[in-house]
Amino acid sequence: MERVNQTSSVSEFILLGLSSRPEDQKPLFALFFIMYVVTLVGNLLIILAIRSDTQLQTPMYFFLSILSFIDVCYTTTIVPKMLVNFLSKKSISYAECMTQMYFFLAVANTESYLLATMAIDRYVAICDPFHYVTVMSHRHCVLLVAFSCSISHLHSLLLVLLINRLLFCDSNVIQHFLCDINPLLKLSCSSTFVNEIVINTEGRTTLVTPFICVIISYLRILTAVLKIPSAAGKHKAFSTCGSHLTMVTLFYGSIIYVYFRPLSTYTIQDQVATVIYTVLSSMLNPFIYSLRNKGMKRGLGKLMSRRVS
Repeated sequence: MERVNQTSSVSEFILLGLSSRPEDQKPLFALFFIMYVVTLVGNLLIILAIRSDTQLQTPMYFFLSILSFIDVCYTTTIVPKMLVNFLSKKSISYAECMTQMYFFLAVANTESYLLATMAIDRYVAICDPFHYVTVMSHRHCVLLVAFSCSISHLHSLLLVLLINRLLFCDSNVIQHFLCDINPLLKLSCSSTFVNEIVINTEGRTTLVTPFICVIISYLRILTAVLKIPSAAGKHKAFSTCGSHLTMVTLFYGSIIYVYFRPLSTYTIQDQVATVIYTVLSSMLNPFIYSLRNKGMKRGLGKLMSRRVS
């Protein structure tokens, strides 16, 4: 463990990653490289299929294309640095660490709000179909995406500025594969009282608000669907929500596990959960939406046939 002067802060950090054993580095590199390529190709195909098919120019697919773009940004913020660290010195400069944390938090929260927006879209489509075109107009959709991005970047900026005021004078070894809040707070040798107050109030409010929107939207959807007399009608209504519910469960389940526990309990299990809501969910997104969505299957089929011809 590297030690530095007790009166100064560090200029770089050491990211221990998922494993410190030398024999694990190349297999981990191969695994995450494949996952990264699959994520990029899959999500870019989703974007291209939606943009090139006029039948997919609806709010639901507009939000899906934005989600795919966010997933590309998400993994690009994390995985390339992971790949470098698997094969070389596991170091990251202080400035790089703060930059990575800023974009990581901003993109993660944008995805959270976007999932809530997609839940609202499904609620309006199922519970108020006659006003769907008006409520979910293109202008309103763009405003919802802009709001999701704006509030997420402001939240991220606040947390990074608070981290930046801390001193790291005892150790510079981060027990993680990326620069995240909890490992850095555990590492700091100065008071983290203000940081923890903000995280437990503003931070959790920012995270819980979209999750509550998702819960309320699906409770209203469930109530509306149960009133549909035919089994076919119920199945059709639920089928439009299945893919989104899968993503919500994967994303929020792991993220709540990481951030809704005491700081002192942070362990290797939190790193695994972080892999799930960052790398794994981003990689699975194209498969979940394309395999369970007839519109996406048709759009991808048209895109592939156009490329072949």
